[in-house]
Amino acid sequence: MSFDYRPAQRALQDRFDSRRLADRIDQRLVKNELDTSDRAMIESVDLFFLATCDGAGQPSCSYKGGDPGFVHVLDVRTLAYPVWDGNGMFVSLGNLCENPRVGLLFVDFSRGGRLRVEGEAVLDEALMNAWPEALTAVRVDVRRVYPNCGRYVHRYQLTERSRFVPREGCATPEPSWKRSDWARDVLPEKK
Repeated sequence: MSFDYRPAQRALQDRFDSRRLADRIDQRLVKNELDTSDRAMIESVDLFFLATCDGAGQPSCSYKGGDPGFVHVLDVRTLAYPVWDGNGMFVSLGNLCENPRVGLLFVDFSRGGRLRVEGEAVLDEALMNAWPEALTAVRVDVRRVYPNCGRYVHRYQLTERSRFVPREGCATPEPSWKRSDWARDVLPEKK
């Protein structure tokens, strides 16, 4: 088995009579590398959710977005994504520097698919040039890949792509919050 189910997980599986189902999913659907359909899904979506924990175990979850294909599948055991300018808190990035274990949830809101990827993340400066305006890049060494039931995914239609996503050949606008009284005097120096 890929999952080393914890006692609390097993207790809940037993309580709700899903141990057999959990074991079957683990046996048949959980894997340690990305296949071609996983790659196609990852490279087609324009967002994912990133779960991290700091060194003390405090969890955080953040949204990461870009244009479709902003997450690069480098090979069957490796993916990477850019770190772009944000609010400067670096909660997720700081967390993964203290605790490299990460969980990524990819959601396809147009078709209803979901994919979980778990692994270990590191900063990889050598990859940052693959994206315009990237401050750095994160490389994730994939440890576990498995589907996540898509039946409760709400269907959404894209109405507009974010104008703040860095793109080749055009200037990225500054968000209005950076001109606010509380922020403008403490912004990082532009490089």
